Amino acid sequence: MTLAVVIGAHGIHGQVRLKVFAEDLSGYRQFNGGALTLKSAQAGPNGTIARFAEVDDRNAAEALRGTELTVPRSALPALAEGEYYHADLIGLPAELPDGTALGRVALVENFGAGDVIEIERPTGKRFMVPMRAEAVPSWDGQRLIVDPAFVE
Repeated sequence: MTLAVVIGAHGIHGQVRLKVFAEDLSGYRQFNGGALTLKSAQAGPNGTIARFAEVDDRNAAEALRGTELTVPRSALPALAEGEYYHADLIGLPAELPDGTALGRVALVENFGAGDVIEIERPTGKRFMVPMRAEAVPSWDGQRLIVDPAFVE
């Protein structure tokens, strides 16, 4: 599972700027199958500033731009009832309660007020639905059921 991506170098000593997709990285030290070892991470002005043991200069940091930082799913915390990882929703088919196909979940965003799923129809057109019980009354890891009132 991808927890962050390197968005650039920071300074001259090998630090990198990260876009983090997790609440925090403090529980993780090894990324990408042990290829990168996190030494430190702190909030910065344009993303999280991190230092990896294997990166000691700006050139090496710049070479990591675009690198996704991954951990095995088994390293992630267990989920409580009703919780999900965004990656679990991506690709799921979306249907109306009567079984009519709407498309597939293409993206999950959070703009601050909760998760919003973006469903792509077979035509390529996309629409957004809040990931709340009134809009998505059920999902079982195999498909999402979307209330028709939220369908464009």
